[in-house]
Order: sequence, then structure tokens, then C-alpha cells
Amino acid sequence: MKELKILYLYPDMLELYGDYGNIQVLKYRLESRGYSCVIDRYSLEDIAPDFTKYDLVFAGGGADIEQNILSNDLIKYKENIKQAIDEGVFFLLICGAYQLFGKYYKDVEGNIINGLEIFPYYTEAIEDRKKRCIGNIVIDVNLNGNSSKVIGFENHGGQTFDISSPFGKVLVGNGNKFNDEFEGFFQKNIIATYLHGPLLAKNPELADYIIKYCLDRKYDENLCLEPLNDNFENLCREQLLNRFLSQ
Repeated sequence: MKELKILYLYPDMLELYGDYGNIQVLKYRLESRGYSCVIDRYSLEDIAPDFTKYDLVFAGGGADIEQNILSNDLIKYKENIKQAIDEGVFFLLICGAYQLFGKYYKDVEGNIINGLEIFPYYTEAIEDRKKRCIGNIVIDVNLNGNSSKVIGFENHGGQTFDISSPFGKVLVGNGNKFNDEFEGFFQKNIIATYLHGPLLAKNPELADYIIKYCLDRKYDENLCLEPLNDNFENLCREQLLNRFLSQ
């Protein structure tokens, strides 16, 4: 049986707004098609993982205090993570994890939390703690040449700058910073985004994009994924899109 191996980083500390649901969605959609899904978890003081041995690495959102704690641990694996990215391992990074893969995050007190510096963007929090990019968000994303509307929920005070390759164009919401035109960071095997929700439960097409990429890379095939019955999900999406886009 063909399988995908997923590494879930810091599940006990990076799990705001139901981000673990993304793992559940991937597992369900894989097993519904007859594939096996192996999920390993890594947190502080666990045995060091080898990122190159996985097909997908996932990390969710966390507050400033969690980012500060985890930054020093994650940096230990910087070269291994870079190698995994260069070899094509897929990384799905939500909110706080998104920020940690950039140059740095500056919190509201002006303290610098060092990032991995794998990507050239950086994030700075504004001084007013009450002012946040928060609410429903819809972005237009290009997936293999096809336009797809991706729905999520954003809640971040950090403002992210110097994005060279955004995840998508903002249709509703803020994006990387207040009233930004674009949201997230995207390259072939990296999705870094502020979209919580969980993201993949609201966007089955995006989940299948990730699954297909990982299977094609691992088995050197151009697989045609068996369609699943997404009638309920698509009906929910239609209702949400109609509501959000008409505001």
C-alpha cells in the first residue's frame, strides 16, 4: 500500500483555532482513496527528527510566547529543514509557523524572535495589542494554472513584509498586513499562510493539491486522484463565498 509520512511539529504548542484539523483532513482524504497515512509528532525534548524522511511537514499557529520558546529549538534543525525543502518535501505552515520560517518576528515590546531565515520575509507586530487583522478572509490562488478561491480565518497582529511570492490575492480580508493586496507565501512545495479555520477543511481542492504533489514526488508518477464526494463541503463553500464576497 502506498503511503505518505507526515511530521506534525509542536502539536502541544502550535495548535490555535483548530489547526490540527488540517492533519485530519489529509489523513481522511488519503485513506478514502486507499492510501496509508503515517503521522509522527515532534515537540520539545523529543528525539530529533530527520525532515528529509517525510513527505509533508506541518506546523500550526501559536502566540508570541510559544514562538519565543520554539524558535531556539527549531533553529537547531535549520540545515536539515533547508535540505528537506531543497529535496522537495512539502511544508504547510500556519500563522506563527509561517513567521518563524522568515528572517525574524518583532513582538509588541520590540523584542526580536529569530527566525530560520529560510525565506526572505520578516514580521513585525504593531504596538497596539488591540489592533489585529482578524476575520474571515478569501483569497484567489493559482493551483497548477487553475484559479481557486481559498477561504479561511485570520487573526494576527504581526505584519509580514517583503513577500516575493504570495500565496494568493486578497478578495476579502487583510492578508499579510492591514489592507494588503496579497496573503501568505507560496512556492511549489511551500504554503505559508495566516489562514486558520482549519484551512483544508474549507478547501478540499487545496488539500488535494498537496496530496497529489506529495504522491507524485514520492512515487514519480503523475497520479490522477480519485474524486471524493465533496458535495457537502462544496455546498458550505458556496454559502460562505456568497456571504463573504457580497459584503
